[in-house]
Amino acid sequence: MHNLSRRNPPLHAGPPAWGPALIAGLGCGLPLMLGLFTSHSGFLWVATGAFQAALANPLHRLGMLRMVLLTGLGALCAGGGFWAASHPLASLASFALMGLLLAALQRFGTELGKLGAGVAACLCLGQGQAGLGNLNNGMAVGALFAIGGLWVMLLAFSLRALHGLRLWPLLPRPANLTKMVRRLIQRMSHRLWLIHALACSLAGAFAGLTVSLSGLPRGYWLTLTVLATLQLELDDNLQRGIQRCLGSLMAALILIGMGYWLQSPALLVVCLLPLIVLCRAFIAQSYGLYALQICACFVLLAESLSGDWHLPEVRLYNALLGAALALLVAYLAHRARLRWGNPVAHLATARESN
Repeated sequence: MHNLSRRNPPLHAGPPAWGPALIAGLGCGLPLMLGLFTSHSGFLWVATGAFQAALANPLHRLGMLRMVLLTGLGALCAGGGFWAASHPLASLASFALMGLLLAALQRFGTELGKLGAGVAACLCLGQGQAGLGNLNNGMAVGALFAIGGLWVMLLAFSLRALHGLRLWPLLPRPANLTKMVRRLIQRMSHRLWLIHALACSLAGAFAGLTVSLSGLPRGYWLTLTVLATLQLELDDNLQRGIQRCLGSLMAALILIGMGYWLQSPALLVVCLLPLIVLCRAFIAQSYGLYALQICACFVLLAESLSGDWHLPEVRLYNALLGAALALLVAYLAHRARLRWGNPVAHLATARESN
């Protein structure tokens, strides 16, 4: 069966991508520097949009199309999450739909799953940043996010020109894409995917509703911790789910310790930019490592201008609550796979009940 996470995946795909890494560093560096001088939170959204667009490799055949999709969908999700933060039912519905969308994209392969992870991270940041900065309008958040993406697209066109490539590559035929999608769907157990989709929807809905009802600031520490664990698994191994939850929690603790140690926006930006360049150069091929990479970068981008790192209690509480929620959903999904995931066992249970 097709599995989105392989047993021994390579750490990153091919040689280091220094061209896209340089674009990511320049794209995020300029708005962060402006944010340091002005202390306006709008530049954080420009930097976030720039990083989101830089996740696509413009030298690949579909790199520019992926960059447009990442920017457009990310702007919509960031603005929508910012608006839904004050509406509990809207938060529940938006995060549940995002979990279902993420599960659907994971079904079509690792690359589309990575695209879904980036878009879901934008929804988490939009909800978690509501009420923290100088902005109070979701449309302004989406517009600033799109400006950051357009700035990176300009750099991407320059990179393609330096390599002698067409500014906009030829796109594949829709019929070929349809055949590929059908082939991927047929290689996966429909019942197991339904269990995974339900688990993603429940995890997203619980996380979004918890942040909205609790009123805790910086709720993206909770939602991104849950997001990093939503990985497509077709086996019945609960140990992997526990490892992913603990890994997300450990990554959050490391980031909190790093911010508490530095406590200076200027030092955070100085440390963040090389980290973004290295993460983009050595982008992970495994979906789980990729999700941890981008979640860590998104969190540091959102926190790069924060001046309250001497009070890490709220961040720590959100991370612990997110890990506990992810562990609960992983356990429920494991029990559901044992109960209904195996068609043979399902038929045997039905015969016994009859």
